[in-house]
Amino acid sequence: MPRDPRAYLFDIAEAAGLIRQFVGSRDYEAYVADALVQSGVERQFEIIGEALSQLRRLDPDLAAAIREYQRIIGFRNLLIHGYAEVDESVVWSIVTEKLPLLIADIQTLQARLGD
Repeated sequence: MPRDPRAYLFDIAEAAGLIRQFVGSRDYEAYVADALVQSGVERQFEIIGEALSQLRRLDPDLAAAIREYQRIIGFRNLLIHGYAEVDESVVWSIVTEKLPLLIADIQTLQARLGD
C-alpha cells in the first residue's frame, strides 16, 4: 500500500527543520569548521531528496508544485554518489537561499492537503 503523500511532505518539513536547528546562528566560517554539523545537514538533504523522489513517483503533480524539485533530487544524488565532489559553499548557499523557499512550498502544500 503506497504511503500517503502527506507523509513525504512531513518528512521533508522535519528534515528542513533539523537543518535549520543544526545550522542555528552559525555563519559560513563556523559551518565549514564543524564537520559534525556539515554531516548532519548533508544527511537531512539526502532525506529531503529521497522523500521528494518517492513523492514524485506517487504523485508527480504534487511534487511538481515544489520549486526546483528535480534539482533537489539531483542534489540528493550528488550527496550520495558524488560525496567527494561536494562543495561546502554550494551546500551553504542552498541552506541560506533555497531552503526557505522549499519550506514555504511544503507549508503551502501541507495547508492545501489539510496537514
